[in-house]
Amino acid sequence: MLALVLLAVTGCGGGEGKTLTVFADTSLTGTFGPLGRTFEATHPGVAVRFDFGGSDALARRIAGGARADLFAAAGEAAMRASRAPNARVFARDSLQIAVPKGNPAHVANLKDLAAPGVTVALCAETAPCGTGAGIALADAGVTVTPASRERDAAAALDKVRLGKADAALVYRTDVRAAGGAVEGVDVPEAAKAALDYLVATVPGTENIALTREFVDLLLSNEGRRVLAGAGFTPVTG
Repeated sequence: MLALVLLAVTGCGGGEGKTLTVFADTSLTGTFGPLGRTFEATHPGVAVRFDFGGSDALARRIAGGARADLFAAAGEAAMRASRAPNARVFARDSLQIAVPKGNPAHVANLKDLAAPGVTVALCAETAPCGTGAGIALADAGVTVTPASRERDAAAALDKVRLGKADAALVYRTDVRAAGGAVEGVDVPEAAKAALDYLVATVPGTENIALTREFVDLLLSNEGRRVLAGAGFTPVTG
């Protein structure tokens, strides 16, 4: 079955001795790595080189003329800042409340985050998890005074994992990537704070055919399987 999938995503663009350079948000490291190897296996002579980082920083580099063929960003704002046209959504991430194993503070919803004695770590407001948390909390009508504001989801999760916080608001993929060190609590307000992941060919690339074929892989059954395994909701429409 996998062989059929690989044949289906093999393109006719060729490109022996070429390198496909993909700028991608750090949160995609665990999914794009395997997909890059699949792409190389179906495109002999083509090497896929990933440059992972924060979407905003990557967008600034692309807008400034950095050499890249494809950009995969977390959030529409970063994609707009990159000036890459014709972006399409390929995956979506949703918020969860991360709690220590066993959920000792019995956090079941967003309102519980405002309960006396519950220590909460939130991401910086400029980070995607911080922006999403603000949207979800506002939708729930909950005001939370965090014990700390962390630079990113990994730092917020560390607070929970080390017992320095009873809960943190991060994304589902962040909880999944923690590998069982924390547990995730679903919240209905997460729908309004969903984070779209977009992909676009970078203007000026000489590898247009290869970028299209990599996007085809993302949208294929194999791409959906890998994304879903990391906690993303694949989007192909």
